[in-house]
Amino acid sequence: MSATTKTTTTTELHDPPAPVRAKLTAAWTSYMFFYIYVDYLHLYIPGAVDDILAGVVFEFDISQTFVVSSLVIVGIPALMILLSMALPARANRTLNLVVASLCIPIAAFNVLGASWVYFYGLGVVVEVAILVYILRSAWTWPRTVA
Repeated sequence: MSATTKTTTTTELHDPPAPVRAKLTAAWTSYMFFYIYVDYLHLYIPGAVDDILAGVVFEFDISQTFVVSSLVIVGIPALMILLSMALPARANRTLNLVVASLCIPIAAFNVLGASWVYFYGLGVVVEVAILVYILRSAWTWPRTVA
């Protein structure tokens, strides 16, 4: 009888780095989904639907201006999903740095005056974390030697 020894080898998974464009596109997609879900889950807060039916969201009267402004705020990350994949690198980097920087105060605004501080606080923390990731990814975009 011969004794055989069984050896197992462990190999690392092939993990090529994701292109910056893909990282930015994925981050903007995550940001948009999360932003929309925070708005959607807001409807479950007692009295929110009654306020909407009365024509008020938070302190704002529901008007065409309010709805268009809201559409622009949600439309920005939607456009950034496309633009992060389609724009040339230099314009892409610049636009991501500018837009993500402008979105941070908008995200922080959602927690002001909110009665559900944990809900909106968590929303702001996650949104800002995604925006910081976008800023970091755009800022550290690899360069090539001329």
